[in-house]
Amino acid sequence: MKFLDEAKVYIRSGNGGNGCIAFRREKFIEFGGPNGGDGGRGGDVWAVAVDNLNTLIDYRYQQHVRAKNGLPGMGKDMTGAGGDDAIMRVPAGTQILEEDGETLICDLAQAGERVLLLKGGNGGFGNAHFKSSTNQAPRHANPGQPGEEKTIMLRLKLIADAGLIGLPNAGKSTFLSRVSSARPKIADYPFTTLHPQLGVVRIDEAEFVVADLPGLIEGAHEGVGLGDRFLGHAERCGAILHLIDGTQSEIVRAYKTIRAELEAYGQGLAQKPEILVLNKTDAIEKTALARKRAALAKASGGTVYTMSGVSGAGIDTVLRALAHEITTRRRRERDVLTAPKEWAP
Repeated sequence: MKFLDEAKVYIRSGNGGNGCIAFRREKFIEFGGPNGGDGGRGGDVWAVAVDNLNTLIDYRYQQHVRAKNGLPGMGKDMTGAGGDDAIMRVPAGTQILEEDGETLICDLAQAGERVLLLKGGNGGFGNAHFKSSTNQAPRHANPGQPGEEKTIMLRLKLIADAGLIGLPNAGKSTFLSRVSSARPKIADYPFTTLHPQLGVVRIDEAEFVVADLPGLIEGAHEGVGLGDRFLGHAERCGAILHLIDGTQSEIVRAYKTIRAELEAYGQGLAQKPEILVLNKTDAIEKTALARKRAALAKASGGTVYTMSGVSGAGIDTVLRALAHEITTRRRRERDVLTAPKEWAP
């Protein structure tokens, strides 16, 4: 299935049905009176987040979503049937924006959340609605109200526990294929990964989802390379796994380049917990590895892990450090949700 994280969709709610003008005509009943029913209400347009989708590809081919119109009223005081609602099923983590792509309508972050996007038109009153002691034979009815319409933008931000970032060819796809059942494309040229890839990782008692994001280069926040389009998927990650190719000569510059892009992008990415890993240690001599690790630790001011995505050396240590960050965040969020709230009148 092709990955698609942005879509433009035209939506329209249903029109209300027209009211009916009718009179009771039965044998031996001289004054039957009006009995025209009301029109049915037009269908609404809803958006619902579901947990069995991870792409917006459905809206690449279905760019128009319309709810059904309400049926007109009929004689014998019969109200027209209401129009069926249109349900837009989107992946959890989808943002719905106005056509300008900036004004946020809603953010469906959790599966099961739903939001009313457009309200259907009300049905018109039939002539039975207008009968009174002074108007016993009304001969008019109301038309149904028209539905609403607009164009919206859908933007998906994948929900993952950890996000893989780094320069192109840092070994992110190799790492993901090693620790999960995901099979991303792996090659020895930059920007092999064109779309985010998800993989489920299990280590000891922990289980979490890792997202492999396309590589960043200097100037990505200004649109250079693949730009910062996919950095939005890292906004919902609880931790960042920063991989650095240990075989390159300027590892400190590579680290600072990615950190500068995260800070320029904003949205709190630079403040997320970071696991810094020096990758491809199987191709580095021990003395050179120790020197590079020390230089990177000095530049980052934190712990630097080493591993090899090809041989598997050091991967378990990295995964346990990542699992610790994720479980700590989950526990903190659970404590916030379960904390007793202050009583208020």
